[in-house]
Amino acid sequence: MPAVIDGRDMVPPEPLELTLAALDTLVADEELLLLLYCQPRPLFGILESEGYVWREDLRADGTREIRIRKGKS
Repeated sequence: MPAVIDGRDMVPPEPLELTLAALDTLVADEELLLLLYCQPRPLFGILESEGYVWREDLRADGTREIRIRKGKS
């Protein structure tokens, strides 16, 4: 089961800060699930530059489910 950060009721930059801290503890084959109501464009740039991969799905209630993993080296 992935670690979950529910940032839907948080005020920026708290979701970003919590996500970055959680990514520091992520090991290979582990996944982090981030729940937000908006697209975290600054996070996507950081993920790309640090070699993470992610998939984003949109739920019916408007929640964005962002699943983040370490990229293959």
